[in-house]
Amino acid sequence: MTDTAKQVPQEPEDQILLDRYRNGDNDAVGDLAARYASRLYNFGMRMCGNPEDAQDMVQDTFLNVVRYLKGFRGETKLRNWIYRLASTACIRKRRGKNRPERELSLEELRPPHDHDGATPDIPDWSTCPADSLVNGELREHLKAAVGQLPSKYRLVFNLRDLEGFSTNETAEMLDLSVQSVKTRLHRARAFLRNELAEYYNEHHGGNGGGRE
Repeated sequence: MTDTAKQVPQEPEDQILLDRYRNGDNDAVGDLAARYASRLYNFGMRMCGNPEDAQDMVQDTFLNVVRYLKGFRGETKLRNWIYRLASTACIRKRRGKNRPERELSLEELRPPHDHDGATPDIPDWSTCPADSLVNGELREHLKAAVGQLPSKYRLVFNLRDLEGFSTNETAEMLDLSVQSVKTRLHRARAFLRNELAEYYNEHHGGNGGGRE
């Protein structure tokens, strides 16, 4: 089987940049960095929580792009490959700070209940409520809650639900089994729904109360 048979289709702009690089264009890597830098910085902010660490992560990622792009054969999408490097940089940065990783407790994963003992109907954060102001506020609370996730859950949640990678792609990037990705994503979502329950009840609870 040839290398060509193993290649996957690239996004058109990525393919153009790859072709330029392989043809000896010295500016191609710089243009590749310009294409992905802001996206990776936002990813780094969600993972690291501060601008300095996010910027360091972006720099580390593109140092590795420069170092390893010559060996990239297109067996995966270039975007996936770059985010794999970024994810590895995030993991190394956390380990370098000697921060112990905690697990999510059963209490943090248990479905929340309102004052009447019912499970609140919290909407999926990927939907867009009609009230854009509430949507914006909900997103801010979600952002804060994501920052409270242990990093291994935060990484899977960011890649799957915020960056839009598939479960299989996420597993490949993180060298995890598909089942491990599904388990971490399920726990991350359960934790976030718990964290958002109080906020949502304050703004939408009691809609039916006091009307009878």
